[in-house]
Amino acid sequence: MQQRFDERNRDLLVNVNGVLRHRDEPHVSAFDSAVQGGDAVWEGLRVYDGRVFRLTEHLARLRRSARALAFAEIPADDAITAEIARTLIANSMRDGVHIRLTLTRGVKITSGMDPRLNTAGPTLIVLAEHKPPVYDSAGIRLATASVRRPSPDVLDPTIHHNNLINSILAKIEANAAGVDDALLLDGRGFVAETNATHVFAVVSGSLLTPTTRACPEGITRSVVLELADRYGVPHQVTDLSLARLYAADEVFVTGTMGELTPVLEVDGRSVGDGAPGRLTARFTGWFRELTAAEGTRVVD
Repeated sequence: MQQRFDERNRDLLVNVNGVLRHRDEPHVSAFDSAVQGGDAVWEGLRVYDGRVFRLTEHLARLRRSARALAFAEIPADDAITAEIARTLIANSMRDGVHIRLTLTRGVKITSGMDPRLNTAGPTLIVLAEHKPPVYDSAGIRLATASVRRPSPDVLDPTIHHNNLINSILAKIEANAAGVDDALLLDGRGFVAETNATHVFAVVSGSLLTPTTRACPEGITRSVVLELADRYGVPHQVTDLSLARLYAADEVFVTGTMGELTPVLEVDGRSVGDGAPGRLTARFTGWFRELTAAEGTRVVD
C-alpha cells in the first residue's frame, strides 16, 4: 500500500498562522520548533460533506498534548475551527478530505532545544488534501517490526507529538518486507498498534483491542468501542499477544486517515479464511452511518 499523488492537490493553499500560501511557496521558518526538534503536536481530521468528524475530541487531544509539552500559548478551539473552515473554503473542499492539523511551539530566536529560545509562537498549520481513505478496502497485510513502542516512563503515549521516527523506522521494515504496514509491540511483547493505526481482533465473537499503555488513545478506536457498546458486541481492552492475534477469526485496524480496514495476513499467517470478516463489515457499516450523520459543520 502506497499513497499516490492526487492531481486535485497540485495547487493546494496551505494555512500557516492564518496566511494562505501555495503548497510550493516557503511557509515554515527554519527556526520553527517543528523543524528544530519535532517539537509540535498534531491531529488528523476527516471531512464528510462539510463536517469534521469528532472535531471536539480531536481538539481536546491537541490541547492536552500541547499542555503536557508546556506550550506557552494554545489557540482557542473556535480560532482553530475558523482557520480550518478558511482553508477548506479557499481550496473549494467539502468532502473526501483529510486535514493534517499541526501546532508547533513556535519560532526560536536561535537554533537549540531550549523552549526559552521560543520568542514567537505558537505556529498553527492547517494542511487539507483531497484524500479518500488510504488503505485498500479489500484488506491489508502486516508484519511485526523489530522496533517497539516506548512505555510511559520513556515517552508518554498520551502526548500526540510530531516526533514520528519510531513509526517511520517500523514503516521502513514493512516496506522491506513487502507488506502494507508494520505491527509494533510494547516493551513487554504485547501488541501495541501498527505504525499508523490501532488494532482490533475478533476472537469467538468477542472484540479485543490492546490497551493504550504504549500507544495513543485513538479517536476512531474510541468510536469502535462506542459502537460495540451500542450494538451489544462483547468487547474487551486487554493485553493481546501475537499468538492470540495469529489465531483470531478477524483482524481490522482503525484510524482517521484509513477509517476501518480489514487485515488479511499477519507475519505470513492468514487471518481467519483470508478474507474480510463479517463483524469487520458490520462495524464498517456502522461507522459509515455515524460519519454520515455526525460531525461539526465547518463549510456549507
